[in-house]
Amino acid sequence: MAARDFVLLPGVARDFTGLGRALRKGVTDHGASIGIILILGGILAWLPLPLAVFLTVGTLLLLLILLHPTIGLLLLVPVIPFSPLVSVQVGGFSVGGMEALLALILAAWTLRMASQGQIILPAAPLAVPWLLWLAACLLSWTQALSLGAALSETVKWVEMLALYLFVVAAVGRHHILWLVVTFLVTAVAQAVLGIYQSFMRVGPEGFLIFEGQLLRAYGTFRQPNPYAGYLGLTLPIAYSIFIWGIAHVTVWMRTPRLGQILMFGLAAVSLGGIVVAMYASQSRGAWLGAVIAILTTSLVRSKRAAIIFGFLLIALSIVVTLGAADLLPAGVVQRFAEIMPAVQVPNIATAEVTDANFPMIERLAHWQAALNMWRDHLWLGVGLGNYPVIYPLYAIGRWRDALGHAHNFYLNVAAETGLAGLLLYGAFWLSLFWFSWRVIHATQGLERAVAVGVLGMLVALSVHNFVDNLFVQGMYLHAAIALGIMAVLIGVDN
Repeated sequence: MAARDFVLLPGVARDFTGLGRALRKGVTDHGASIGIILILGGILAWLPLPLAVFLTVGTLLLLLILLHPTIGLLLLVPVIPFSPLVSVQVGGFSVGGMEALLALILAAWTLRMASQGQIILPAAPLAVPWLLWLAACLLSWTQALSLGAALSETVKWVEMLALYLFVVAAVGRHHILWLVVTFLVTAVAQAVLGIYQSFMRVGPEGFLIFEGQLLRAYGTFRQPNPYAGYLGLTLPIAYSIFIWGIAHVTVWMRTPRLGQILMFGLAAVSLGGIVVAMYASQSRGAWLGAVIAILTTSLVRSKRAAIIFGFLLIALSIVVTLGAADLLPAGVVQRFAEIMPAVQVPNIATAEVTDANFPMIERLAHWQAALNMWRDHLWLGVGLGNYPVIYPLYAIGRWRDALGHAHNFYLNVAAETGLAGLLLYGAFWLSLFWFSWRVIHATQGLERAVAVGVLGMLVALSVHNFVDNLFVQGMYLHAAIALGIMAVLIGVDN
């Protein structure tokens, strides 16, 4: 057992040890195995072919994940964005392929440890600030009107921590690039879907833009903003690897390395697809997050990049000063120009609403409601997950729909967990950046490119969360996997 680990529930582990030996003995008993296979074959022969194929493939995957939980992790990455297609509501909880696969991964990990005689959790980086933030979440339960809503939201953060610990404990250095490949391939699939939706105008009529010529891309997320937010999480990783690859082109010309060249090509395809799909989403929050993430990624990568971006920033300032905004795409200028009238509205409750300012005024109404909640529940908030529960008491004017959250994650945290939660969440989130900085300086080559990309992902997530909440639809698990990768990298080098 490594010095950085500690044993949890050794007595329970001993109870499972016998089960583990029994399972291993059963697998090696050839006669019993052949009998079981014959029985299962007979059952499958009577089933319809599609159902038989589904059960066979599902059983094989189940066995593979039980034997090698990291295979489940590789499957989880693409399942996260596509899970809404097969999710159902059970007792107020959304249960789909993502939740089922996560439960299977964690169960396989636990059984694997138990069969070895002890249950071990890694003494992982970030665990302390993460647990303090969870403590603030639990403390806010004392103010909650709906404990069910509080539980549902708390479970998300527990799942995120559990998955992070699994990655730290079970993933090796040789798995990291495979995880990055699944990130990029899944982003390409979502980008292609969104581009198809936009150009073929497949989706709700309300998503039509540019006089019906295109449609706002939404992928499998049902809404353009979370869709673009998801793509924005992978964009910095693709960009960082792409920049790393450009610097190695001359090296590859002398000494070709097929694996690195393929990774560079995949990053280039992913980067291009994400940029087009994000534009098709017309999500201003995602655009802003992407620009700042790319800027941060470029600055962190090298001093040369910092100098180049310094000159570009000066040039951009001159362009803006001279009023040369016409150099930007008209669609981008128009999307941001629509914000200004809404920001200057003196009274949200009585403001005149148009198609152009509707989204911004709606956000302002929810921001004001969240601030009012925080004012009335300063220290502990209204309870985690209870913003939509108590929202009718704070609704402003015509804006009666709670929308699930305040469309500003930080105001949402303040409203639901109070000043205590806001401070502890801030400490937790700042620790992620400090940790990422350490990892970047402890790695080199392609691993450093991945680490810089994850830092960019945190920046994109932080910026976009000022106008939305991206800890929805499984994106929190995506972030947990990325943070786990960082912990594995720092463990390898230190």
